[in-house]
Amino acid sequence: MKFFDITIPISNEVPIYEGDPKAEVRSFTRMADGASANVSRLCCGVHTGTHVDAPNHFLDGTRRVEDLDLDKLIGPCRVVEIDHAVDGISLEHLRGIAGAERVLFKTRNSEFWNDPEKGFRTDFTYLTPEAARILAISGVKLVGIDYLSIEAFGSNDFATHKALLEKEVVILEGVDLRQVAAGEYDLICLPLKYVGGEGDGAPARAILRT
Repeated sequence: MKFFDITIPISNEVPIYEGDPKAEVRSFTRMADGASANVSRLCCGVHTGTHVDAPNHFLDGTRRVEDLDLDKLIGPCRVVEIDHAVDGISLEHLRGIAGAERVLFKTRNSEFWNDPEKGFRTDFTYLTPEAARILAISGVKLVGIDYLSIEAFGSNDFATHKALLEKEVVILEGVDLRQVAAGEYDLICLPLKYVGGEGDGAPARAILRT
């Protein structure tokens, strides 16, 4: 059995989706300064780094992140590798997902994590709405991708997100698949549980296990 931590760490330098709050991690108290304990402070948007999207992200009044079913977040998962020449994952790229309960797409986006100092990239590979609709009706419980959004940058209708979230398919974004080969794994994905705000998503620790 082997474990792969596919979580992008939250840091002051982590790329942030355009328009989202910047992440800040800093010391609040330090023993080196005479405090009795070290205490750090974390401030970030809920779609920072590796994170899940709940239905309420784009469908107001629907299921919130604290209500997500754990059985969608834990279980068998298939990593599907997409050719680096592909910009939009379409129907033709779904031939390898038959029978999969959870799918993670490994694309050229994975290479972006080698240079996080370059900031947010808008040229990332995404899932097309047509492919999302097929996944949503195929019985898949969770769909993930190796960058900060599963939707094409600049989308105005957010059709990919809505197609999945309307069927309560959990969206997992910002996973790090650089060291992961295509194949079958077990996924353990545990988003932060909080109450308040809009419950639209949460940072998550995500692990793949052979």
